[in-house]
Parts: sequence; C-alpha cells; structure tokens
Amino acid sequence: MKKVLITGMAGFIGHHLAKLLVKSNYEVVGLDNINDYYDPQLKQARLRDLGFKTDAIEYNKLQKLVGISFIKLDLTDLPSLKNLFKEQQFDYVVNLAAQAGVRYSLENPHAYVDSNITGFLNILESCRAFPVEHLLFASSSSVYGLSEDIPFQEDNCTDHPLAMYAVSKKANEMMAHSYANLYNIPSTGLRFFTVYGPWGRPDMALHIFTKAIVEDKEFEVFNNGNMSRDFTYVDDIVESIKRLLPLAPKANNPAFNPKKPTSSKSTKPYQLFNIGNNSPVALMDFITAIEKALGKKGKMVFKPMQPGDVQSTYANVESLFNHINFKPETNLEDGINAFVKKYLELHP
Repeated sequence: MKKVLITGMAGFIGHHLAKLLVKSNYEVVGLDNINDYYDPQLKQARLRDLGFKTDAIEYNKLQKLVGISFIKLDLTDLPSLKNLFKEQQFDYVVNLAAQAGVRYSLENPHAYVDSNITGFLNILESCRAFPVEHLLFASSSSVYGLSEDIPFQEDNCTDHPLAMYAVSKKANEMMAHSYANLYNIPSTGLRFFTVYGPWGRPDMALHIFTKAIVEDKEFEVFNNGNMSRDFTYVDDIVESIKRLLPLAPKANNPAFNPKKPTSSKSTKPYQLFNIGNNSPVALMDFITAIEKALGKKGKMVFKPMQPGDVQSTYANVESLFNHINFKPETNLEDGINAFVKKYLELHP
C-alpha cells in the first residue's frame, strides 16, 4: 500500500482527494493548519466527514484511523514537517495547502509569501531530505495573467501575473523545477481552473451566490457580468490527481528541445498540466444555473472589474488527456445541483 501525504486535507480539494485515495487503497496522511482565512468550522466539518474527532485535534499530534491519519501542522514549521517526513516515509506528496484567493492577496500579500512560497520551499526541503517517488503540487490558471491567447496551453507565456496569488503559484512552478534539477525530485505542477462542487470554499462565487439567493440578499457581479470561467468539478480534479500519482516524470524527456524550450516539459523530472473542463461558461449562465437549482431568482448588483481579476479562462487539456486518458467533463448543471444539495444539508 502506497502512502500519500496530502497537505491542506481540511480544504476543499484535499478533503475530496483523501476520500478518493482511501477508497483506492492508498494509505493517506493529511496535514492542515486549519487557519481562519475562512470559517474553520467548515474545515472541521470536512475532517469529521473523514471520520476524525475534531475536539481531539492537537498541534503536531497525529490522529490515526484505519487507512487515514491527520495532523494539525503549519508548513512554515520546518522542523516538525521534516520530522513527519522522517517518521512516515511517504511515497507520494500532493501539496494542496496554500493561502487561496485572488482578492485577499490585495489586502494581505505577506500571507501568500509565508504560506505559498516559504511553505512550499519547506515541502521541497522535506522531499530533498526524505526522497519521495513523486511530488504533485497545486498551481493555478491565474498564472496566465494578462494572456488572452485562449484556450490556455501549458506552454503559453506566464510572465504577466495580476496579483500576488498568481505570483506565488508561478514561483512554485519555478521552485519545483529547480529542485527537480538539483535534487532529482520528480515534480508535477497542476494548473487548476475554477474548481467547484460540494463542500466548496465560502469565498468562491458559487458559495457566495448560493448563500445570497437562499437568504434573499443582494450579491455583487463583477465586470457587469461580462466574464467567463472554465468551471471544473472537484471529482474530475481529484480523479486526475489519482491517475497522475504513479506517473512521475522522468529525466531526459525526448519531447523537450533545449534550443526551443517550453515551460511544461524539461530534461529534468518535471512537468505541468492544465486541469480544466475545456468548456468556458459565461458568468450570467452560471448564475442562471444556480437560480434554476434553487428555484429562486437572485438579486444582482453589477460592479466593475476587480483589480487582479481576469475576464476569461479556458483550459486546453489535450496534454492531460494524452497522459492519463481522462479529462474533466462533468456537466455544469449536474455539478451545481450537487453543490446546492450539500449546501442545503450543511445550512438547513
């Protein structure tokens, strides 16, 4: 049985990934600092859904269940992190822990350096000290920044980020490549495109819009609704990760030409993939689907574009499909219905 560390396991994607990997006969160890960027009670509810007793959680103390364990730990705590790696001897690491949110990065940029850059450096240092077969790490579609060359391909220019969140994710990609080069750590970066689904984060549009409609309150729609996103259902995200786990990149990739280098491949054990639905949806159509699922109209307040935001995202996932014979394709209506059902269960 292979052992996987999931950082950010109390988070949205980490929670779903843990459930899938346990069912797939992996031994899972989850790590999270359970910070208060959004309501810690939701994070604790996700952990309880995995079977953990949240009133028994103590910092740096492993709580063990059959097939899955959890430890409250901060990635900036390098001595404790290294000790965990030493004790557990992980085969794989999936780094999902991060300070999320584009707009919050305008208010608190230092949080992104601490969590996303220093924290990821500590993951790399731990993988260096206690080698793993494969490190997978969350990047983001936000790295494409000013680019309007859509659909976005992994080799598109990513030199024009629009907020510190995107900067931190771009930095992660370059840091992972340097450690693949220096210490032969096989690394795969995953550029997620607007992930949604049950147990989703309350700072995401789907949760914000749903909550406002249920409570008969106004909600803001930016750029006057003239936006589109490649919404990607969480089950498709975690299925892609599961399939990628055993497929660690190897050195000397013949597809890489050092005289015409591309960012998604390397002569080092390193690769990048978009994980998106390959089907952008207009924001107003997204809102209409939420209204339909709830059987109720929303009270929209139209606003201009927010700093740091982009008008459209659209993932080319050909490279991912060729690598794992799978691509995200969950129907938006089905995904929103699943979210709404869980939301109403959690907020009766």
